[in-house]
Amino acid sequence: MATSTATSAHPDRPPRPNAAFRRLRGARSPAEFAAAVCRAAREIGERVSCDARYIGRVEAGEIRCPNYAYERVFLHMFPGRSLTDLGFAPRSSVRGRRARTEEDAPPAHLGRPPGAARRTGGAGEPYETHNPYDTHDNNEESDVLRRAFMTGGATVAAVSLGPLGFTTEAAAAAAVPRTARRAGAGDAGALEEAVRRIRLLDDRHGADGLYRRAAEPLRAAYALLDAGATRQATADRLYAGAGELAISVGWLAHDSGRFDDARSHYAEALATARMTGDPGVEAHAFCNTAFLARDAGRPREAVRAAQAAQRAARPLGSARLMSLLALREAGGWAGLADRTGCEQALTRAQVLFDRGPSDADPEWMSFFGAAELEGLEAQCWSTLGDWPRAAGHARRAAELQDPHFTRNLALYSAELADDLARGGRPDEAAAAGMRVLDLLGEVQSSRVRAMLAGTVRVLSPHRRAVGVAVFLERYGGVPRVA
Repeated sequence: MATSTATSAHPDRPPRPNAAFRRLRGARSPAEFAAAVCRAAREIGERVSCDARYIGRVEAGEIRCPNYAYERVFLHMFPGRSLTDLGFAPRSSVRGRRARTEEDAPPAHLGRPPGAARRTGGAGEPYETHNPYDTHDNNEESDVLRRAFMTGGATVAAVSLGPLGFTTEAAAAAAVPRTARRAGAGDAGALEEAVRRIRLLDDRHGADGLYRRAAEPLRAAYALLDAGATRQATADRLYAGAGELAISVGWLAHDSGRFDDARSHYAEALATARMTGDPGVEAHAFCNTAFLARDAGRPREAVRAAQAAQRAARPLGSARLMSLLALREAGGWAGLADRTGCEQALTRAQVLFDRGPSDADPEWMSFFGAAELEGLEAQCWSTLGDWPRAAGHARRAAELQDPHFTRNLALYSAELADDLARGGRPDEAAAAGMRVLDLLGEVQSSRVRAMLAGTVRVLSPHRRAVGVAVFLERYGGVPRVA
């Protein structure tokens, strides 16, 4: 990643040294500290090209606010601290917004080179504007990413078509003039529509075939943030949309077994939410972080993330959202083998769920109904080793599930098969497993396949049973996904 070339927003004033950041470096040389930054980036799956020169520019105050990738790395290195604690200025204070009357007007310079800083009185922006995913100075690529959303809904339709969801971004952007401009309401709408389409495709088909292609709109979304918006309301929508898109792409990584990628995307969404003070996106990011932590074998982190999500979500007034977050907490307690904590969270989740839906429920919670409630409770009892109870809830989840959510139907059926197998009911487990196999043609989910593989291992000693033998033979003929 190239370092920023932006300068202070006030060319007549010398930059103010970042003393806080210098203190954090301590006795280490700039090169040693840069190496530590690179190591921290690798720990969270980020890619930065930090060197002594970059550290020197930060300490000199030339970089008043880092880009999103560096922000995630710095917050990982110094947990519990904010960007301002590290001596940086809030991102909103360094964007160099013009007066309201000028901002409301159409942009005057459409021919500005892609990736170039906007000018106010001849000065550039004092924060890094290059794409945080890019590791080189590639202005043409930044232009392509930006143009992917510049045509509004038509572009999203183009990138969202195909067998499972996306054509190449370059093809979608080919018809767009190679000019850069500030983002408008149409771009925000395109971004929101991309999020909806990704969720719809995941509900129907699972994550495995979507993750790599969904990363393209995400890169374009963050390029739009750097392009700026014509109105503050549009900027707020762009930030919320980018946060939600990062969560959606993170979920695709999560469901396809790419836990490190998922963790990075969820952290990106959380940083975006906190920069703009968006409790809805923050609650969603913590919700998914809790789910990921549970699946990754970090149950205590799952509990804490779920509790943080509940604190963020409480002012939103959605009982259904609070119910889901209580279920995330219950999953963490189950992973800690704390049956009492798990039961208390499950009871709270049921009480909140029974209050019913409301206008305050987030759009992304369309998947959360009675079936998901039963399915998540089944997972808790399964983790606690109560197989009969887990199987009962998994069976109800499969019966209640709307067929539209094909992936979840396969997931609940796989949960049922596994619980029955471990509970000593091999014939019933094989029958449930056959229903999962029926759905694998439509669903591409590493999670479902991993659960089914576990069930096969448990059932293998029972292969003499006719139903089990038929299931194992058919499973053996299922193509393996690379």
